[in-house]
This record gives sequence, structure tokens and C-alpha cells, in this order.
Amino acid sequence: MRLNALIVAAGSSRRVGFDKLFAEIAGRPVIEHTIAAFEAAACVDQIVLVAQPAKIEQLRSLAAKFPKVHAVVPGGARRQDSVRAGLAAMDEAAEFVAVHDAARPLICAEEIARVFAAAEKYGAAVLARAVTDTLKTADAQRFVTGSIDRAAVFAMQTPQVFAHQTLLTAYDRVDRESLEITDEVSAVQMLGIKVMIVPAEEENMKITFAPDLELAQLILQQRKLSKG
Repeated sequence: MRLNALIVAAGSSRRVGFDKLFAEIAGRPVIEHTIAAFEAAACVDQIVLVAQPAKIEQLRSLAAKFPKVHAVVPGGARRQDSVRAGLAAMDEAAEFVAVHDAARPLICAEEIARVFAAAEKYGAAVLARAVTDTLKTADAQRFVTGSIDRAAVFAMQTPQVFAHQTLLTAYDRVDRESLEITDEVSAVQMLGIKVMIVPAEEENMKITFAPDLELAQLILQQRKLSKG
């Protein structure tokens, strides 16, 4: 089975206040850590990067050291536009596609392989984190109204891996019906397809705010020490 990776790096970094993907952690830009994980994953054949138009050349220069990078293309205004652009640049022979947020640099080859194995078996799979906080619902004034059983609640992460044709069909529907989605699981669910959750075994946080960079660096340092 062939797996191609689509790394979405077209966000504005609005909440962090600077381009977080080129900020350095553990001696490398965030985006380089992300690409390196997919480069190291034996199950990945090719990588397509979707970038902000203004960052295309910078990202192409950085990606030149990774043989699996097949294309670097400009993204769109929304995440779904960027994923669509990445799919258009992808090798049609790919049987499965892994979509991953570039701002998740802590992903590792082992986790990518686990999600891919589940997608091969079930057709669609996503890396996710079990929610451990107590969850409550609230009314319009933010007074607590009830509780949610956290045993059945997971926070979606990436990679999200699907049969290539399934993802194309899902995005055709999104475009045709002018739908707004926040991730690929949402698009595929609309087709009535079940998506298998693969619980994350490693920290896979998304860099959203400036302090996240320091935390990600600490985690990477700890991993390096644990491996000796």
C-alpha cells in the first residue's frame, strides 16, 4: 500500500504573533521537525507541502534536503482550500493520504505508522488524545448546566489518514455543497464512513501560542535523553 503525506503549512500564525513554523526548537525550525518525521516513516512514499504563498520559496529551500518531498504548493484562505490544493498536486497512484498539521512538530515516525496501519485495516483513521479533564456544558450566560461523559470524548489530532479516493470524494462533496469543515474527519464522516481512533502514545501538541515553543523544546530534549 502506498501512503502519501500532505503537510498543511498555510496558516497565518495569527494567534502566536509571528511565523511559528520557522521558529526554532531544538536547533531546527518547527516545520523541519514535522517534515523529518514523515521523511523517517518507512510507510510514507511522498510528501506534499502546502504553504502560504509568501513562504513558498523559503519552504522549498528548506525542503530540498528531504528526498520524499514531491511538491510545495500555495495554500488557500481556509484549511479546506489548502488541503484541496495539496490533493491536486499529489501523485494519483497514492492509495492512502495522511493529512497533518505542520504546527505539530512532535509527531514521530512510529505514530504515523500506527495510524496508517489502522487506516489500511478500516479505511480511515485518526490520531487522537483521550480527554482527561472533567467536561461540563453551559448556558448562554456560562452557568454550568450539565456534565459530559469524557470516556467517549477524544481531542482530534493529526495525522488523519484515509483511502485516497475516499478523501477526494469527501472534498468533492464539501465543494459541491459549499460546506465549512475544520478537519478531514468531518468531511469523511459526511459520507457515512467510520473513522477509527488511534490513541496517541506520544505527546503531539499543536504549536498555537508562543509558550508552546518552549514546551515543545523541553519535550524534544526529554525524548533525546530517554533514547540515550
